[in-house]
Amino acid sequence: MRAVTTAHDLDVTPTPLALLLLGREADPKSERGVDCPGDLPAPSDPDLVARARAAKEKLGDKVFVLGHHYQRDEVIQFADVTGDSFKLAQQAAARPEAEYIVFCGVHFMAESADILTTDDQRVVLPDLAAGCSMADMATAEQVAECWDVLTEAGIADAVVPVSYMNSSADIKAFTGKHGGTICTSSNAKRALEWAFEQGEKVLFLPDQHLGRNTAVRDMGMSLDDCVLYNPHKPNGGLTAEQLRDAKMILWRGHCSVHGRFSLDSVNDVRERIPGVNVLVHPECKHEVVESADYVGSTEYIIKALDAAPAGSKWAIGTELNLVRRLAKQHPDKEVVFLDKTVCFCSTMNRIDLPHLVWALESLADGKLINQISVDRETEDFAKLALERMLALP
Repeated sequence: MRAVTTAHDLDVTPTPLALLLLGREADPKSERGVDCPGDLPAPSDPDLVARARAAKEKLGDKVFVLGHHYQRDEVIQFADVTGDSFKLAQQAAARPEAEYIVFCGVHFMAESADILTTDDQRVVLPDLAAGCSMADMATAEQVAECWDVLTEAGIADAVVPVSYMNSSADIKAFTGKHGGTICTSSNAKRALEWAFEQGEKVLFLPDQHLGRNTAVRDMGMSLDDCVLYNPHKPNGGLTAEQLRDAKMILWRGHCSVHGRFSLDSVNDVRERIPGVNVLVHPECKHEVVESADYVGSTEYIIKALDAAPAGSKWAIGTELNLVRRLAKQHPDKEVVFLDKTVCFCSTMNRIDLPHLVWALESLADGKLINQISVDRETEDFAKLALERMLALP
């Protein structure tokens, strides 16, 4: 009989990564502020709605609550304004009288709000663990190393960074510092047109799919004009020649929700629902976008459903909370989720009613919790990149 060697027989010191994978440790860098410094109300508390309403009324004009389209209905009902990430940051900046901005979204969105609001305003994220997997796919250290690779290839001077709004303040600051601009999913084409007026190449961060779809579908480039930079490989997994030949250097990042939709999803829904209109977000994979009937930002998707005729059928490739809300708002139309497998944005869903109640009640009691604050240097360069976007024609 063969002897079996176990971990106890080996002289092995457990690594932090091994312990993390085994579920025995936590990585404080991967999820900031997982533990709230206070007691959350129980999710089963039947008085949560009344408590949230009472705290909000007590705060009055001192508080302004922003709700991203992907938030749960239980949270959205308390939002003063709903929208996508950039619209909400703009709305926060347009309310200088509000002492507190409670951002029901994810970390990078709250950072953008802090960048665009006054020094006297305080931005609060009800759960600091509400991050964004896409934004976390590009760190400041990785992007700085990428720039070194571009410099060694002799092309850095010809490269203009364009960063998606769904990026950290550090990445926005890098973009501003190196002469680039920010874009949203609705103005990505304009941002790229501007960038190619400034230089010969674009480094697009951090969503490869939005960059590829915009370049190929909207600007007439070919897939061969695009290369994929993988921060986990030496030199991004690319040769200097590949970098010199490329027009679009795409960062290897993606949205965990939109990235799950596949060509099979599209083919399946067309088979199940004859005459269905497939409407997807440009963060989806290129083959999904190419096979869809309509492609557009979150705001575009909402407007498309508003304008659609009664009786029309729609399969929507975006976050499930929004799709469900659109289905409720349009009972005269058939609205379904593009994929048969249910998928929420798990980090966005961290903002639930107990966290919102805790945040509002804390503020009403004079306690500032979960403040999102961007340091001055990062803020200055990030704002520069945002202002370049705002100045786009």
